[in-house]
Amino acid sequence: MTGSAGLILATRMRRVAEAARALCRAALDVALPPLCAACREPVEGSGLCPVCWSKLSFITRPYCERLGIPFQYDPGPGVLSMEAIAAPPAYNRARAAVRFDEISRALVHALKYGDRLDLVPVMGRWISHAGRELLAQADALVPVPLHWRRQWARRFNQSAMLAASVSAQSGVPLAAGALQRVKATAQQVGLTRTERASNIQGAFKVPESGRAAVAGRRLVLVDDVLTSGATVDGCARALNRAGAANVDVLVFARVADPGRTAI
Repeated sequence: MTGSAGLILATRMRRVAEAARALCRAALDVALPPLCAACREPVEGSGLCPVCWSKLSFITRPYCERLGIPFQYDPGPGVLSMEAIAAPPAYNRARAAVRFDEISRALVHALKYGDRLDLVPVMGRWISHAGRELLAQADALVPVPLHWRRQWARRFNQSAMLAASVSAQSGVPLAAGALQRVKATAQQVGLTRTERASNIQGAFKVPESGRAAVAGRRLVLVDDVLTSGATVDGCARALNRAGAANVDVLVFARVADPGRTAI
């Protein structure tokens, strides 16, 4: 078989395989129609139904330039929140796509615990839009890592999945091995702000193999939810110790009221 004939055959086989996959997807959609991640009503495509979509609360300016906490009124450009002034974080800036509320919580839980990996592209697109200013100045994306035991139990790291989606959409490279979680911390759910900070202390480090991806570079940490900020602060401290030039934070959802610890 000549090279051109082999190429034609390979192209035809690829098209047949693609058609077969499309047919299988169509059959699955008929048998098991996609459901809204929040209310479980059937939807076209993936994500949210129109009603739940209308309830999703996207974060736009005005917000604290340091923490990304939305303001109730516009205090003027460059104004920081009282939280940012009283307790400056180890990272430079944080941005989030949406407020953490009933709808965004359902999306996060569907991805995290319901294996709804089909939500990753759309969540990644919203994150990329919210963080376009940070991404334009970034050298690499660093997902917040899971401890190996938790990742083995969960089978995937949702933060790494979201970071990969943001990388694909923004063109910013992914530095997946730049940071490790070396301490198997307790779940942060239900802990106070002080307990969260104590729980995460010493949990992260940059391994020798990851130092070249960190030293002198502008990094963006990617996570699913920002609550008290203890986790991303611990990550940022580890990256700063390893010589990062700048660390920003980009998440899907954040608790708009720092006094709340609702996850």
